[in-house]
Amino acid sequence: MLITGLSSVYAVCGDAAGVAGNAFAFVLFISSIPTFRRIIINRSTEQFSELPYIYALLSCLICLWYGLPFVSPDSILVATVNSIGAVFQLIYISIFIAYADNHKKLKLSAMLIAVLALFVVIVFVSIKLFDPYDRQLFVGYLSVASLTSMFASPLFVINLVIKTRSVEYMPFYLSLSTLLMSFSFFGYGMFKYDPFLYVPNGIGTILGLVQLAVYSYYSSTSAEDSREPFIQSYA
Repeated sequence: MLITGLSSVYAVCGDAAGVAGNAFAFVLFISSIPTFRRIIINRSTEQFSELPYIYALLSCLICLWYGLPFVSPDSILVATVNSIGAVFQLIYISIFIAYADNHKKLKLSAMLIAVLALFVVIVFVSIKLFDPYDRQLFVGYLSVASLTSMFASPLFVINLVIKTRSVEYMPFYLSLSTLLMSFSFFGYGMFKYDPFLYVPNGIGTILGLVQLAVYSYYSSTSAEDSREPFIQSYA
């Protein structure tokens, strides 16, 4: 009876952590809207990089596949958040393609096709070559690699903040929502006993704390608040 009660509590806590992670991830997704509003108004991508959005799309697709019942039977909240994230990244990339110069337009279109093709290959290989247990391992390791790289990507922003002694390009609320999302999915993974979730999100939580520590230290020396957010991908 006690074990059954504890299992129920763990299930409820895990679902609550997953729902919270979805909410914080949504904040991350919409944080790039000001950047793309600027692109549309100026009808130019200026010096903004398309690479973070391409990588975010790939990460969302891999994690979406991992969260589906066909791969991971009890991680549906991972699938929901990354399906929404994939839609946002496709919209952002489409805007990029619409307003980029011809050279970048062709390059970005080719990269988008490559990402979609790679995802199709991952799905095909995981279905045809692996049984259910090995399929979860295969896709899980890919999701860990993509999430860990994604969470490590802000390190170059931290380096910029240290060099310029300004937090202009490290928005506080973006860093905070990244930390909260990572921590929520870390808890979700722990309650689900899923290392493919809690390991990369644990790393994301640590790096999120580092970002906030750097922000706190350098915010007093910044000349002005952050203007444009950097895109990041999730859970």
